[in-house]
Amino acid sequence: MSELERVWAKSPQPGEATGEQLTDHLAATLRAAMRVRDRVGEIAAVPHRFWAWVLLAALLHDAGKVADGFQAMVGNGSGRAQLWGQRHEVLSLGFATRLLAGLPSPERLWVALGVVTHHRPLTGASGRGIFGLYDSPDAAGFATGFGHVDPEAARKLMSWLAARAATEGLISAVPNGLTAAGLAESAHALLGELRGTWRAPVSCTQGRTAALLQGAVTLADHLSSAGADNGLHTTQPVGAAYGAALAARFGLHDHQRRAAAVDGHLLLRAPTGAGKTEAAQLWAARQTEALHALSGGQPRIFYTLPYLASINAMADRLGASLGDENLIGVAHSRAGLYHLDRSLRDDMFSPAGPADPAEASTAHRSEAAGKAASRAAATRLFRELVRVGTPYQLLRGALAGPGCSSILIDSASSVFILDELHAYDTRRLGFILAMARFWEQLGGRIAAISATVPGPLIAMLEETLNGSLTRVEALDRPWPARHQLAVRADHLTSGAAAHDIRARLHAGQAVLVVANNVADARALFGQLAPAATQHYGDTAAELLHARFKAMDRAAIEERIRSRYGTGRPRQPGLVVATQVVEVSLDVDFDALHTSGAPLEALIQRAGRINRLGKRTPADVVVHAPDYRARRGGGAARWADGVYDDEPTRLAMEILARHDGAALTEGDLATWLDEIYESAWGEQWQRAVSHHRCVFDTAFLSFDMPFDDRADLAEKFDQLFDGTEAILESDATNYADALRSARGRAGLLLGSQYLIPLPRYAKRLGRWDRELKITVIDADYDAHSGLGEIHSYGGAQYRPGEVL
Repeated sequence: MSELERVWAKSPQPGEATGEQLTDHLAATLRAAMRVRDRVGEIAAVPHRFWAWVLLAALLHDAGKVADGFQAMVGNGSGRAQLWGQRHEVLSLGFATRLLAGLPSPERLWVALGVVTHHRPLTGASGRGIFGLYDSPDAAGFATGFGHVDPEAARKLMSWLAARAATEGLISAVPNGLTAAGLAESAHALLGELRGTWRAPVSCTQGRTAALLQGAVTLADHLSSAGADNGLHTTQPVGAAYGAALAARFGLHDHQRRAAAVDGHLLLRAPTGAGKTEAAQLWAARQTEALHALSGGQPRIFYTLPYLASINAMADRLGASLGDENLIGVAHSRAGLYHLDRSLRDDMFSPAGPADPAEASTAHRSEAAGKAASRAAATRLFRELVRVGTPYQLLRGALAGPGCSSILIDSASSVFILDELHAYDTRRLGFILAMARFWEQLGGRIAAISATVPGPLIAMLEETLNGSLTRVEALDRPWPARHQLAVRADHLTSGAAAHDIRARLHAGQAVLVVANNVADARALFGQLAPAATQHYGDTAAELLHARFKAMDRAAIEERIRSRYGTGRPRQPGLVVATQVVEVSLDVDFDALHTSGAPLEALIQRAGRINRLGKRTPADVVVHAPDYRARRGGGAARWADGVYDDEPTRLAMEILARHDGAALTEGDLATWLDEIYESAWGEQWQRAVSHHRCVFDTAFLSFDMPFDDRADLAEKFDQLFDGTEAILESDATNYADALRSARGRAGLLLGSQYLIPLPRYAKRLGRWDRELKITVIDADYDAHSGLGEIHSYGGAQYRPGEVL
């Protein structure tokens, strides 16, 4: 075995005697970088030599691992890991200096940048950035710190790197006289050159290129380390042939044909049940062909929705449309649970599988969890070319750094379908608009599709995107009236409302009741469920909200889909829900009772009623909400403690003027525009513009692309993420689940016990250091979800308080 063959890149895996050879890892990372290049294609927003720099950096990124200190750290030689205390990527710069001597200095610096930033930031207040760790001007002392490097192994590695780079056409010729002498001193000099450029703010173009370069190199490194580069899908399934097949399968509406003909950005406004999803797919098929012709790559399609349940349903729908669910990636915080649930349900049809997922044995669930964790991990490594997720998973790319910059490179030259933008949430909307502009700069095509896009939001989209935004309207055609409006002065929880709902149930109707908060939903369910179950059986009443264990919520959603799914035989019954039902389930009810809310939320709720418009107008009853202050929220008033006062009042005033009317899609669009063109709407527009600017400045300027962004990451998580907890009574089961399978599979099995909560609810529980999770002592039932929380310490929970 030669000196070079004895050099490892990583520690041995369990059961293996040796680690991965360094040259094998470098070659695999180069191959992975080539796959990323072929997938993404040319990016107009970066210099034309961008991909050459990525490939060179991928080849060189871990060359510094040849040092004896690193080899001891991975147990090569003694078999016991020993602390080294140095950064291998910094020593790798010495190889870059020698091999890239023939490149112009600016190009050599770009490659060096890709090499040295694939693990750590360059700067940061903590001092843990590369420049902070290596700030001495003393080259000799710098070299001494890295310890001994076998000169023959280093020389052979340098020759191997040069030959591989020349073979791939990355350098013109193998440099003469390659030696390992002065390797660390060369690294010190190159690091000094980088310090001169990247310690101060840089231009927008430089910063964006730098973030994308880092993303491409880190993605290649992660793919090669996981052995996943061969698993990347290489042909976009949603192309011209798919579009033609989809069009042939359906009798297309005019708005679907017009959407399919758009070449560029799209704004589609169409009623619920009018085939928006198919229109978006037809549009996407055209865009992938156009972008492939422009970039030579395989554009990714990102279909985003605001709720996890709607994402899961859309993933199922697209998988069925493509004829292969494995072509669809699910990108949200609970993607592993989605795959676990599907895996267990698929096993129901196997002779060896359980009759019910809940009855699966521990061994069976562990095996299924391993498969599900692997599938979710593949999506995190960007395997699929079609992905369904929340917008916020994509927004995380703005955090850049080694952890998130790969999201940026993967989103270049891609297709984005933004389904149901929530206009009334000004902060999140502003952030999404800022990111849409960035995607456009990277060659992307954007579609916003909704039944509830107000005119002022359309204007903001047009202002945000430099490319032309083609508007396709389906609201101006005579769609059948699906709903009969009734406005009630009494609250949804009143005795009069309960009497009316019970009468509908007695009459054999399927009734949807939507409350604005969990407390009201639970109270209503307790009052109304007996009227449904006594007449139609135990499965005739369901409660759906966000405060369930993951395992229980999945089961509830499946029962609701089975009983009330669109196109299924009609069955009477009751579903009480919160906002999670607005765009989450493809269901069809006979009547709706809902608490008052902003108009777009009410439109979405009504979209679950007489969904296909094939029956006479169905009753949509809107009850006045209770306007009240939040605890610790000052003088501001909120509809049922959830929605802003003003847009809700405006919606209720408009509805009151049309009490008793049959609702048309055109009426709803007109009313929505009225609200957003009001004085409140002007405030709304200023707020959205402010948040768009804030996100653009704080996250997307990249003037310091390699500064430590840990503080921004924390702020981002606070904006978009809540927290999760387990019940005290589940602590043992949770611990057993973690131990029942290795790694992510165990975490996945444990996550079935998690209950989502707002971040502030952490104060109501205790932190379990061993389990690393918040534990709450609370009332809980699998059919009604989380009840009263019995607080630890001084924090108090008021029964009925909005969670």
